[in-house]
Amino acid sequence: MTTAPARTATDAPASPYRSYVYAYPHKTAYRRLADRPRLDALWAGEAKDALSLYLHIPFCEVRCGFCNLFTRIGAPDGLTGAYLDALDRQATAVREALGERTPVRFATAAFGGGTPTFLTAAELERLCDIAERRMGADLRAVPLSVEASPATATADRLGVLAERGTTRLSLGVQSFDDTEARAAVRPQRRADVEAALGRVRDARIPVLNIDLIYGIDGQTEHTWLRSLDAALAWHPEELYLYPLYIRPLTGLGRRAGAPDPAWDAQRLRLYRAGRDHLLAHGYEQRSMRMFRRADAPPQGADDYACQSDGMIGLGCGARSYTAELHYSFDYAVGMHEIRGIVDDYVARPAADFAHAEYGRRVDAGEARRRHLLQSLLQADGLEVAGYRARFDGRTPLEDFPAELARFAGRGWLHDTGPDAALLRLTPEGLAHSDAVGPELFSPAVRAAMAAYERK
Repeated sequence: MTTAPARTATDAPASPYRSYVYAYPHKTAYRRLADRPRLDALWAGEAKDALSLYLHIPFCEVRCGFCNLFTRIGAPDGLTGAYLDALDRQATAVREALGERTPVRFATAAFGGGTPTFLTAAELERLCDIAERRMGADLRAVPLSVEASPATATADRLGVLAERGTTRLSLGVQSFDDTEARAAVRPQRRADVEAALGRVRDARIPVLNIDLIYGIDGQTEHTWLRSLDAALAWHPEELYLYPLYIRPLTGLGRRAGAPDPAWDAQRLRLYRAGRDHLLAHGYEQRSMRMFRRADAPPQGADDYACQSDGMIGLGCGARSYTAELHYSFDYAVGMHEIRGIVDDYVARPAADFAHAEYGRRVDAGEARRRHLLQSLLQADGLEVAGYRARFDGRTPLEDFPAELARFAGRGWLHDTGPDAALLRLTPEGLAHSDAVGPELFSPAVRAAMAAYERK
């Protein structure tokens, strides 16, 4: 490995838990698009032979204390039906905007939220119909991932999803310890979670993912490993291990205090314990959060790939990505503001869905950052040859010398020499993924995020 600069106190990040980066640029960097560009113009020059399709359902039965997702609690009579009506109108407008001159093919599909299984079984049938009949996605021929909660993972809903081609069901468990679940403002009983997992296995959906959270108030290494063992008893094909964040405008956020180095140390300790436990039980680490059973059936691209160009997002909380523009509807975390955005979406006429309203342009420099960030945060790392082929013969070391030297100096990168074929985080680098990602944000994106007014 090349000689790295000596590490200094100022070289270390303030916290290993700065931000979970699942998309770049972050949605808080989006702004209202004054020109409201037409979708047919935005997509005219885009490749459409391997698109990703995402349908967003912004409803949950409860809101967990840590959640800052775009979701509202419950739905007055008729709202879910009206939402699906609007989703149908949007899908029709978007499919028309994609045009017929070049073939349109979807390579992956996902239903997220919120909680898609908040919908009834009949409404889930309609959701699948929108994806297939309006958008032209063949759900039985491509990987289809669906998010669910234990309370809504009922046999009739799971039966619909299995019959319509779902290949992956992600269940938000968070903890098998009832006390910890209450501390995270996640009202559920372990017995109900276990019953839901039994129903998922009975539905024979090929891949079960279980989400778990570490860093909950009162959690110890013993209770954390006990939750992991409870999950492992179901032999899930995938497990996601999330560090707890306390974010503004969330239930737990109202009790947030100053940064806590002891909590950071606790989360790192629990992360390492969980990682080592899963590796010892035959799981492979795919990213800081994602672990896949070695014998699990392939699901196509890993979790980051859905953030590549060519994403079609439908629903008021979904994002869409072309090569030069990322766009969506307005964004909020507060309940009152979310209700207003959902109500606005439901009332929109079809013509409104032919335009992009909020977004951020992605220039060549941001595209390079995005590619580096997405790839580096995966265990497999970034192939330098692929980067060079995509970006005019340049290398990441030429484009981001300061950032990569800083990571190498901290021991977070494997070989970064000029002849290195692969840029890959070390195990310690993966552990600090939530510091690595934000350090790759551009000054312009950071400024836009800092200027965002939370609502």
